[in-house]
Amino acid sequence: MNWLLVLLGGAVGAPLRYLTDRAVQARHDTVFPWGTFAVNVTGSMVLGMLTGAVLAGAVGTEVRLLLGTGLCGALTTYSTFSYETLRLAETGAMFFAVANVVASIVAGLGAVSVGLTVAQVIFG
Repeated sequence: MNWLLVLLGGAVGAPLRYLTDRAVQARHDTVFPWGTFAVNVTGSMVLGMLTGAVLAGAVGTEVRLLLGTGLCGALTTYSTFSYETLRLAETGAMFFAVANVVASIVAGLGAVSVGLTVAQVIFG
């Protein structure tokens, strides 16, 4: 049954990632991968909130598998982040490549921290 929860979460997360990425990127006239950045930071915040809820005992294994492993696993994308950063560097957009790495790490860690804090406030 666990694999089905992961599958269902991934079935929602993967198209959500694609549609969000395309919608965000279409609004920016730059080579910076804003779409991937947005889904990764959003996924980090959701995972932080979920982790806080799990630690507080507010949600169980099933929700963790559905939302954490399935949804967030498919929503966030390290491989696309890596590929886009490499492509930026290869095309000479070194500033954007470095900015993508630094901003993604800082914003991702910040988002997870905010999510965890919000969950701690909500669930005690």
